[in-house]
Order: sequence, then C-alpha cells, then structure tokens
Amino acid sequence: MSTIGVDIGGTKIAAGLLDDNGELQATTSAPTPIDGADAVLAQVIALIDELGGAPTAIGVGAPGLIDPVRGIVESATELVHGWQGARVGPELSRLTGLPVAVDNDVRMFAYAEARIGAGQPFARVLYASIGTGVGGALTEDGALVHGAHHSAGEISHLLVPERGPIPCGCGHFDHLEAVASGPAIAAAAGEATVQEVVDRAAITHAATILGRALAGFVTAIDVDAVVVGGGVARIGADFLNPVADALRAEVRPPGRPMPVLAAALGPHAPVIGAALLARERA
Repeated sequence: MSTIGVDIGGTKIAAGLLDDNGELQATTSAPTPIDGADAVLAQVIALIDELGGAPTAIGVGAPGLIDPVRGIVESATELVHGWQGARVGPELSRLTGLPVAVDNDVRMFAYAEARIGAGQPFARVLYASIGTGVGGALTEDGALVHGAHHSAGEISHLLVPERGPIPCGCGHFDHLEAVASGPAIAAAAGEATVQEVVDRAAITHAATILGRALAGFVTAIDVDAVVVGGGVARIGADFLNPVADALRAEVRPPGRPMPVLAAALGPHAPVIGAALLARERA
C-alpha cells in the first residue's frame, strides 16, 4: 500500500509518496507559510493533492514536542509561527479522510534510519540531527522511544561550557543548539550560512563541543551507536570525525565500542520515516 510522508520545517515543507516496496516514487515541496498553523496545514493538503496516487495513510514529521497518540503539538518555539497547540493529526485526518500519524520531525528521521538506514544493525541508538536547529531521538529495536513527556532523546538543550554566538530556540545561549547548529557555526565563522564556512577551526570547534556533550548523554542512557544527520552533518568528515573523536575520548567506561555513523538516507529521511510510520500504524 502506498503512503505519504510529510516533513514540516521552518522554511520548507517536503512531501513524498512511498510505494508498496518502500521506495519514494515522487517528491514535492513548498515554502512554509508564515501566517500560522492553518496556512501550514493548507499547504500540506496542497502538496498531498499534488502527489496524487491513492495513499492509504499519511505520516507527518513536525517541529516541537508532539503527542504522537493525539497528533497534537504540545510545545513549540516560533520556528513555525503559531505552531504550539496545532491539531495536526485530527485536522489532516478530517480534511483527507485518511489515518494520520504525527511525530516530531527528528523522530521521523530516526525512524527511517532505524528501519532501513544506518541504525538498522543496532539495538539502542541515539540520533542527532544537526542543521538549522539541533534535535535528537532514540530508538530501541527499531521502535521510537518517547518517554512520558515525549522528550526522550532530545539533545538541543544540553548544557555546554561556553556561550554560543546565537541563542538556542528557547532563548538560552549555553545550550548545545546555540553552539553546534548550522547558524551558530556560521555566526562563529563570520559567515551568513554554514555552506559558506571555510574556517575548519570553527567547524572542528562546534563538532568537538557536540561530541563532548553527546558523550555524557550516551554514558547516561547507554546506547549502542550514534547516528548523525542533518544539513551540517553533510559537511562530511571535517565535521563527523571531530564529533566521533571527542565523543569516544569522553564516553564512559573508557574504550567502550561506540560507532558514530553518518546518516544513510539523505535529506528525504524524515519524509521516508513519516511514510513508513504511517504504513505501520495503518
């Protein structure tokens, strides 16, 4: 059965149609509207209509803390204007007549990587998405771990031992997102975007802070592997190697095996994960 996956971001909404074999058959995208949740959901419907086909279910990855049972945004920053409290699942189900699975966008990335990507060989995995923001998720035996407050695996608010050049989405400057996100790295290097950064020292510094922060988290929750994705991770070895070196130097017990892997599915991973989760729940 075919399913549709949707990834709602602060600047772009992406959608894709997953066929019976789990392959993306078509993708589309559009800018994220800036005038509130209703406009965002209307744009999601337009993208679903554009994809066509005969989907049996829809999956949506959305920013913020999501109640995956009710499909409602419990807490969110203004990355998407007016997003807190958005009834994503109920409203999209009403408009389409289809079952709708909703979860955090980073969890959808993690679900795809756990099922068919880099996390597949491991039992307990931490996923770090490093892009415009910083996010995290946990999987156990291929299933998402949520926790009682839907925040399990979240890493953006981990404290770091310095002040970042820009605030975290919550407003604090001493959180991991304020140092290791793409905009933070660009600001530290004096550039407009992370794609323009050629200062390897700025990239290495942010990667090292990320690795050290993850080491404490990994020690506390005891995972088998870490998978790193997102736009900043696509810098490649210049970013991923210092993350891995710093994490392995700090993790406890010393010398424990700790694979630190690049995500395998690329920028469409949240769309794929959303479609896979919709299929499973349907």
